[in-house]
Amino acid sequence: MVKRYGIVLMLILAVIIFISIGCNSVNNHNKVAYISANDNSKYENTFKELNLGFLLDFNFKLLNADNSWVSIWIEAYSNGKPIEPFHLMELSYGLSPKQVEEGPIGFGIIDSNNKEKLLFLYSPYGKVGPHSIESDLFVESGINMWDCAIGSGKIGLEFGQELILGVYRQAEESLRTYDYQNLDSINQMINEDTTVILLKIKVDEKSEL
Repeated sequence: MVKRYGIVLMLILAVIIFISIGCNSVNNHNKVAYISANDNSKYENTFKELNLGFLLDFNFKLLNADNSWVSIWIEAYSNGKPIEPFHLMELSYGLSPKQVEEGPIGFGIIDSNNKEKLLFLYSPYGKVGPHSIESDLFVESGINMWDCAIGSGKIGLEFGQELILGVYRQAEESLRTYDYQNLDSINQMINEDTTVILLKIKVDEKSEL
């Protein structure tokens, strides 16, 4: 009886494992790109060593590069209101002659000598900026922080999925913790902090310009 019970239990576990593998295979099949944070990359280390400002660097692998269009952009909010234009800076590329493309993408804020902030985006296919941003967006007083929004693991993207990669925040007195992948949490952060800058990415299916 005990032996039979053990065999049944093993069969149940085998079925559960098989179903889990099947579900993961389906989920992975829908992924068209993967992105992960490049912690302590040469770009980030250079910024830290020279005290240039803030930088977030990512490794991005596009699996359907010949049939995809990548958009990377930043949105900025001041005292709960969006700064116009809504896509403050944007970088787009795609329709590669190769099926798979891989390389660095990122966003940085340069603290210039005249206290002006310069923002830039970069990808394997080019860069945007550095461009100056209206001074009212950044406040001299208070505290600030710069966060990677996707953790330390590898994140898969599907066509049409919008993902927050990084967050820059300023507040007068304190900065609390938020879930950067939860829309309600993001909206609360935008309303409570003085300044919020979001780095976002999206991959769309596209066959021609």
